[in-house]
Amino acid sequence: MIAAISKFEIQNDLEKEVKDAFKKRPGFVEHAKGFVRLDVLSPLNNPSEIHLITYWESEEDFEYWHRHHLKDSHKNIPKGLKLVSKSWELTKYEHISS
Repeated sequence: MIAAISKFEIQNDLEKEVKDAFKKRPGFVEHAKGFVRLDVLSPLNNPSEIHLITYWESEEDFEYWHRHHLKDSHKNIPKGLKLVSKSWELTKYEHISS
């Protein structure tokens, strides 16, 4: 199993709208082959930063979803959202233990 962690920082005070969008998200990823779980986190000391942690049965399953279905999952992003320049990161991890 792998974990893919995406991180970004909101630039223009839309933290509440972005967090609400995640709470009401359409749930497309849940039906993706190999998907295990999604956690959405925001550091208490920097509420404009968002971390998405997705767990997958394999890196191939994640890569397929990321290439073919990511756009569908972003349909409810608040209009006008701006991110801090170069704040988006994606890191993939081998899952060792929970």
